[in-house]
Amino acid sequence: MKKLLKPFEKQNLKLKNHTVMAPMTRTRAIGNMPNALMVKYYGQRSGAGLIVTEGTAPVPNALGYPNIPGIFNKQQIEGWKRITERVHKDGTKIFLQLMHTGRIGHVDSLPENAILVAPSDKRADGEIFTTNGMKPHSKPTALSSEGIDDVINGFVTASKNAMEAGFDGVELHGANGYLLEQFLNPNVNTREDQYGGNVENRIRFVVELISAVLDAIGKDKVGIRLSPFSNLGDLANYPEQEVHQTYALLAKAFENLGIAYIHIAKNAEIPEKTFQAIRAAYSGTIILCNGLTPETGEDALNEGFADLVAYGKSFLANPDLVTRIEKEAPLNKVDFDTLYGVDEKGYTDYPTL
Repeated sequence: MKKLLKPFEKQNLKLKNHTVMAPMTRTRAIGNMPNALMVKYYGQRSGAGLIVTEGTAPVPNALGYPNIPGIFNKQQIEGWKRITERVHKDGTKIFLQLMHTGRIGHVDSLPENAILVAPSDKRADGEIFTTNGMKPHSKPTALSSEGIDDVINGFVTASKNAMEAGFDGVELHGANGYLLEQFLNPNVNTREDQYGGNVENRIRFVVELISAVLDAIGKDKVGIRLSPFSNLGDLANYPEQEVHQTYALLAKAFENLGIAYIHIAKNAEIPEKTFQAIRAAYSGTIILCNGLTPETGEDALNEGFADLVAYGKSFLANPDLVTRIEKEAPLNKVDFDTLYGVDEKGYTDYPTL
């Protein structure tokens, strides 16, 4: 039997197989509310051992895009509860990805009285989709020390809300140029306090945030997604050795904290020494994602760096991906025109075998 299909157990994480459904923004949460269509979508894909949900706003000012879900009010908790109940019926674990987009956003997508915040007030280049079409990113407000405390407290409350909604844990989104990664990058984080400057200071926010969340819900229920050397979200590159040091130090901190997993979105820019440094520093579960096929995913598991492998577009287009892997069946192709939308087209209408 393929390793992909075998049960997984490491520390306190037990899954029915080694496949993970990666988080993917789909913009079907009309009015930022988890809904019946989303229940169907996640239920269709519960062949995965672990599902990580689409990025979900822990607080109102984290809503960088239209129609992404939140977890900051009672109605949202109840909406998510229907999803976790459906997924758990098939013996699948489900983690809620908490995503704060920071400076990647526009005020048109934010609720009344919410503001765009970031480590510094540097506006992101380029445009972002809003309910009123494509617009340049809004200028963010630099977080004060009190503002940073508010963000951390918002994540803590959201994590508790996720537990109330029945999730098995939360994944903090530290990739794609969003708030956590903005703190790590010196081209975006130009602060002169304890959260800016050298590498040790720039990782402080992420470490403090993780520490607060795991204190609230338990270390076995907290993971993080990272993408070293990515320049998504208008993140200009900085010296390779400094990037390497950043992620090596983070991995060591996560080992000391004992978090559930590190989820790495790989890209061609990550040198082998950085993979090795992360694996050497961190003994917990590592999930590898991005561009994997059933064959390369199986290879990755057997090579030893990754404990689990995650699939995004493959799960998007193949609700029965695990069955197709088992039967070595061909995969549906992704309809890129319907990645984002408000209805079932390109969402819950992909055929199964």
